[in-house]
Amino acid sequence: MELSMGNNGGASGDEHEAASNSRNKGKKAYHRHSYEQIQQLEKFFKECPHPHENQRRQLSREVGLAAKQIKFWFQNKRTQTKTQSERADNSVLRSENERIQCENLAFREALKNVICPACGGPPFGEEERQRSLLKLKMENARLKEEHEKVSALLTKYIGKPFDSLTPGAGSSQGVLPTGAPNQGTTSHGIDLERNPGSDNRKLVCRRRGIPDMEKAIMAETAASAADELVRLLRANEPLWIKSPSDGRYIIDRVGYEKLYARSGRFKSSNARVESSKDSAMVTLPGMDLVDMFLDPNKWIDLFPTIVTKARTILVLEAGTVGNRNGSLQMMYEQMHILSPLVPRREFYFLRLCQQLEPGQWVIADISYDFLKDGSPSRAWRLPSGCMIEDKPDGCSKVTWVEHVEVDDRTQTHRLYRDLICGRSAYGAERWIASLRRICERLTFYKEETAAAREFGGVVTSPEGRKSVVNLSHRMVKIFFASLEMSGKLDFPQLSEVNNSGVRVAIRKNTEQGQPIGMVVSAATSLWLPLSPQNVFSFFKDEKSRNKWDILSNGNPVNEISHISNGTDPGNCISIIRPFIPTENNMLVLQESCTDSSGSMVVYAPVDIPAMNMVIGGEDSSIIPILPSGFVISGDGRPDTDSTGVDSRGSLLTVAFQILIAGPNATPSTELNMESVATVNTLISTTALKIKAALNCSNLD
Repeated sequence: MELSMGNNGGASGDEHEAASNSRNKGKKAYHRHSYEQIQQLEKFFKECPHPHENQRRQLSREVGLAAKQIKFWFQNKRTQTKTQSERADNSVLRSENERIQCENLAFREALKNVICPACGGPPFGEEERQRSLLKLKMENARLKEEHEKVSALLTKYIGKPFDSLTPGAGSSQGVLPTGAPNQGTTSHGIDLERNPGSDNRKLVCRRRGIPDMEKAIMAETAASAADELVRLLRANEPLWIKSPSDGRYIIDRVGYEKLYARSGRFKSSNARVESSKDSAMVTLPGMDLVDMFLDPNKWIDLFPTIVTKARTILVLEAGTVGNRNGSLQMMYEQMHILSPLVPRREFYFLRLCQQLEPGQWVIADISYDFLKDGSPSRAWRLPSGCMIEDKPDGCSKVTWVEHVEVDDRTQTHRLYRDLICGRSAYGAERWIASLRRICERLTFYKEETAAAREFGGVVTSPEGRKSVVNLSHRMVKIFFASLEMSGKLDFPQLSEVNNSGVRVAIRKNTEQGQPIGMVVSAATSLWLPLSPQNVFSFFKDEKSRNKWDILSNGNPVNEISHISNGTDPGNCISIIRPFIPTENNMLVLQESCTDSSGSMVVYAPVDIPAMNMVIGGEDSSIIPILPSGFVISGDGRPDTDSTGVDSRGSLLTVAFQILIAGPNATPSTELNMESVATVNTLISTTALKIKAALNCSNLD
């Protein structure tokens, strides 16, 4: 017995009379749609896969089918489309798995034929290897004994302990200081967090163990990358062309490969190359920006919504004192944006600073296989970076090029796939937008201008304003770092078309500046048929806060202090007093901001004594804070569909963090699972309240 699907996968057909001969009696009759009906249904499905009841009635009249048949056809069609998509993804993963298995077998066969690299003969047997190891240990013990005798003798004559292992100042195997403090920085550099030892100029690089040949290769790689980057920065069309999908400038692959032929890093069919270019004026001097770019801690401070971790591994060249020309570093960077559904990107890369002419620098980055074992990261940075040009009045023009090869499509949730795979999520526009916002923030909270931008009369001193701003900046960094949520548990939705379900992670927090103990993080992401600006305005509206904020207990809230930190009214820091009848000892610190790449609202409860310390100008780094918040972005889809109808929407991530046990509590499975269930319910309820307040309750 066969179920006919029609020419294009129709799930049922027009009614026809049952066969009259007796052998078909008692058997269920199956129906087939006509070709014209299927064509009409398929055309409507491409425009609207989720028709509402009125549309189904209208469609039933047009094609001559019952409304229930229309409903079932669309349900089956959606299921079929989803199955086909998953089958294609599975096919790609299966082929990748087969390739890896073949490589694994080849490696195993190669290991069976290992030879000694020194003599070309067979490798040492285990017995001979043990004898050689024993000889080395005995020689090491003898040398150590001689060293101790010489050290004791020198100590006797010098009169103080002497470590003869300290390398001489002129030794090529010694240490290389990174140079004296730069004289070009001003006193207001990005000082949002005081981290001991954060000044990268004081870092000392121990170069022992890196062969001279390796250093030469690293220097040559960085220099070539800088030359390529300068050409990309100064070139326009035809090397840069407008993307037909969004109008952004991207590199013309044919023209680029004629100039710089290189093989792809990833062999997967899903691998892609992202390229973008953007520029803007920022309100910081060029030399200040150069110093911040070369300091990993200040690099995180400049881009808190993009960079979650950064460190300098090696300083190969300190650069010229006063302009940092020739500074070369090996760095590590971890990037993550928007949601736990977005995979992080990790890079080991070389960063070279060159001064092209007075007042003009280029900062060039390029990935380098530092670990020598094939980094598991699915991103590889091609020559990228920026050009910084000094302008009058302490401003700079920054031109940014981002050029990476990436293979993360299968790791990205379908909700964010259009945005992430559309080549704009990590593009130059996001870096420039974040840099402009932070530079504007630094300008706004200077002492001479901040007083006019604070109302409420709560924060009155320059020290208090600076302390509040520093605490808020640290809150934002903690929040975006928590979104990565490694080791998370998933509570998926039955349908994940417009909702991701809930992601939950449990960690034992020991970091200073956050509550010590067991912390539960939970996040959910959902699509809304509203513009990002409308969603941001909803969360910024003080009158609608009681519709979603559990801390307000359904009551109105009162903003008692407001500090602007940007020209957009939405860029500000607020101190809010919620109305909680059983709790009068708590305030809420909130920061909101918006730019061309998206928006955020981050907040955290702070008790009144701690807030009084901050307002009084005391060091805010000792205040433990555990933020929650919202991240809003566009959905990456085209502005209009095939019929010209506006199809834009926004992606909203809701994230909570809750302390469930103190530092001395013993972790237990029962406690963890109970907390996970509670947080899962809490965040799901909040998402439902938000959709109801925005009239989007009918979404899956």
